[in-house]
Amino acid sequence: MGSASARTEEEAEPGRRTTAPPGVRADSGARLRDTPGLTALETLRTLESGPRGLTEAQAEERLLRYGDNTVPERRPAGRSWRFVRSLRDPFTTVLLCLALVSAAVASWGAACVIAVLVVVSAVLRSSGEYRAERSTAALRELIATTATVQRRPGAPREIPVDQLVPGDVIRLGPGDLVPADLRLLRASGLTVRQAPLTGESAPVAKYPGEGGTGASGIEPSGIDASGTGPDLFERPELCFQGSSVASGSATAVVLATGADTVFAGTYRSGTYRRPSGKGAVPGPGARDTRRTRPTSAFDRSVNGVSWTLIRFMLLTPPLVLMANAALRGRGLETLPFAVAVAVGLTPEMLPVIVTTALARGAALLARGGEVIVKRLPALHDLGAIDVLCTDKTGTLTQDRPVLDCSLGPDGRPAPEPLHWAAVNSLWTLQLAELPTPDALDEAVLEAAGDGFDELLAYEGIAALPFDPVRRTSCAVVRTDAAAGAGLRLGAHTLVVKGAPEAVLERCARVRTDRAGGEDTDLDDAARARLARLVADRTADGLRLLAVAVAERPARPGRRYTPADERGLTLVGFVGLRDALAPTAAAACAGLARRGVAVKILTGDHPGTVTHVCRELGLDTGPGAVVTADRTDGLTDAELARLAARTTAFARCTPEHKARIVAALRAGSGPEPGPGLKPGPGPKPGPGAETVAALPRTVGFLGDGVNDLPALHACDVGIAPRDAVDVTREAADVVLASKDLGAIDGAIVAGRRSSANIATYLRITLSSNLGNVIAMLGAGLLLPFLPMLPAQVLVQNLCFDAVQLAFAFDRPGPAALRRPAVLRPADLLRYITGFGLLNAAADLATFGVLVLAVHGVGDPGGQDAFHAGWFTENLLTQALVMYLLRTGRRSAEGRAPGPIRIAVCALAVTGLLLPPSPLGPLLGMAPLPPLYYGLLAAVLVLYGAGLAWAKERYDRKAAAEHQGNLDAGPDASPQP
Repeated sequence: MGSASARTEEEAEPGRRTTAPPGVRADSGARLRDTPGLTALETLRTLESGPRGLTEAQAEERLLRYGDNTVPERRPAGRSWRFVRSLRDPFTTVLLCLALVSAAVASWGAACVIAVLVVVSAVLRSSGEYRAERSTAALRELIATTATVQRRPGAPREIPVDQLVPGDVIRLGPGDLVPADLRLLRASGLTVRQAPLTGESAPVAKYPGEGGTGASGIEPSGIDASGTGPDLFERPELCFQGSSVASGSATAVVLATGADTVFAGTYRSGTYRRPSGKGAVPGPGARDTRRTRPTSAFDRSVNGVSWTLIRFMLLTPPLVLMANAALRGRGLETLPFAVAVAVGLTPEMLPVIVTTALARGAALLARGGEVIVKRLPALHDLGAIDVLCTDKTGTLTQDRPVLDCSLGPDGRPAPEPLHWAAVNSLWTLQLAELPTPDALDEAVLEAAGDGFDELLAYEGIAALPFDPVRRTSCAVVRTDAAAGAGLRLGAHTLVVKGAPEAVLERCARVRTDRAGGEDTDLDDAARARLARLVADRTADGLRLLAVAVAERPARPGRRYTPADERGLTLVGFVGLRDALAPTAAAACAGLARRGVAVKILTGDHPGTVTHVCRELGLDTGPGAVVTADRTDGLTDAELARLAARTTAFARCTPEHKARIVAALRAGSGPEPGPGLKPGPGPKPGPGAETVAALPRTVGFLGDGVNDLPALHACDVGIAPRDAVDVTREAADVVLASKDLGAIDGAIVAGRRSSANIATYLRITLSSNLGNVIAMLGAGLLLPFLPMLPAQVLVQNLCFDAVQLAFAFDRPGPAALRRPAVLRPADLLRYITGFGLLNAAADLATFGVLVLAVHGVGDPGGQDAFHAGWFTENLLTQALVMYLLRTGRRSAEGRAPGPIRIAVCALAVTGLLLPPSPLGPLLGMAPLPPLYYGLLAAVLVLYGAGLAWAKERYDRKAAAEHQGNLDAGPDASPQP
């Protein structure tokens, strides 16, 4: 490292034009990045730069040539385009067609009402998404936008990141974001977090080297001579835009900026592609996960309901016309009535209710400062998810380690290794003048807090900080005050801590007596035993540091070097693990209670993932944690069955994550029948071969570029506020943090909105279906129309006005305990059962009217008949809203505020409108008192029937939900 820096300083001449290496064009930073084997000097010469950077004139010229160092942003859609896009769903199309038909038959009132409802819905939806887009854009202001650059002449200074150009020399320090693709010139203890790019949680050591080689001159693992292969991120001399500095400092030259960076390449393809790599090998029949996101759960629900209603509405007018023509001899004069019946069947408030409920839920989440919903339907999808896939680092665990154990060389607990590790950490931090404390040293000192006074008994002499090449750190202390530790007075003690392999190769002896007096030679058998111990503990998810000591005679005036780290005595190991996020375990348990299975997709070691799953209370039984490469030979159906019973996938590439998410969403379909041979790969466990994996609604939480394919493949993509820009832009929901507790709150909000939408659909459609059946029956039995088109329109307006209360309702706890999935088949069964019950009440009302109203065949009797049925329709609708929303037990207490107000308003309108001055204008006459008494009896019987049917329905739904809970959160949902 030092020799490379020296040659760079001595030989490079600023501004000197030299011949570029073969195949590499001058100023071609992206090609330099992808071409291994170049020294730092060759890189600077090819870029026509030097150790002191560019001149201002060179920088200005290159800024004009390459453009600003910004990621090409997707242009946000304008308000007009958002408005048009809001109209592109099947149900809105149906409403617009009904409006045109109504206008064609001169039913201008119905046409205008429908058109107004469609416009209001589109305006609400487009404006809500526009506000969410503005809130997301405001988050960019929270990200650092300057870099320290060296330009000639002058001292280093801060400039905006977007002003960087290839050839600039910049400085990096702890916590800095890497602003472009860089080639290191000098580095001191530099480690970089590449999790946003690779998914690997542990910081990666970076150092200049010579053309990508380490100190030994050996290429890092996985890098071939051509520079291709999937391990570009492992080249130690390169740092990439989107990563961040964990520790240390460095000076680097900018290779690529703006659209030429690896990070920005994601914008061109719309997804992540591992640079110069081949990626994961897709399994047989694997889908291309780089396409646009497939149809979401919201779209599937709305489309299914819409097409069910379309079939009903297309059949209704012809049936009405044919029945009236055949039985009553009526012709086209009944066409307005037929259209009014079709409109009456239509829940025309659905777009307004859906948009208002989702927008209100999204506004409440944004007001709390926790969640921003960028796409309103995504809130419904959040309520519907039954699988949440997430990475590990920063979500389930914190970005800091904690001490797990202190082990002697025999693998048993011992305090001595922690003691000496703390001595090393304390004096390394005190004497090495590190730019920032190392996270491992802080974890060791925190664990040794009770014995901190003992550490101060030593006098620090010198320190050699951690070096990513030698992978050790060394502290030299004087032991005058430590005679009790069995050390010679006046001697110096070297305390070395680092990677087990690096420390063991420097050790000649091993401590076998815990009192500190017996050491034995470290022979081959002992080395093999220690290697097995390290492998076993690493497989359990621990990060081991070996600790060794050596005595040296005091030598005043002579400096210690890495060459002194030899002939050491191993005293043991300290094990560290990732600290769990404070709310992770509680959040996972809460999600399980809500029927959401948490699945971990991470690039980490399987042992680490297993340890985290165990601490979180997730399943860690046989086959619960699988390495992602085992999925490469599976078909999509086989992968779906494997993913359904797997808790975590380790060593995931971006392609693995996307394919697993897509498999969970699609399900496995039918099992292979006789004569069909299953594909290669891991076989399911006993009892699992015959279980098909049903399609699931999948959410994915990710913050890095490597998460983009999965974000595109899932139903709802979630990203934290500090996610990289491209990931945050691709997500549907943005969190203030990656705390799973915030996701739980968003899921509850989504289920609340979805429950309100489902309640509106069930109540409205069942009532409308009953009214349509009654209208058809009355139209065939009566010599006159049972209700005039104007009366149908006013009735629908009253229904629509009060049904807006559903968007502001607070559903009961039962609606929040399970995923809110609206299945058309279930909805059809519900509305058919309750619709027939409503039709029976309407037909009973016809009998009441025949008994109570005299002269039904006269015009005055017809007006009274119209008034009686109008009143009954509004009262039964109020009763349905009250009972089907709350159920009998809640109705005996206090109904929710919005529903109670709406029910009272509807009932009062139904009772007072016919005898009011507006009644005659609408063709209605006052009703005799006898009618009200008989109607009250009908309503009591109808209400009792509704309460009984609702209670039976609730019991069945609760039994199904309990069955899902008993089967566990990974059980496939009930169809």
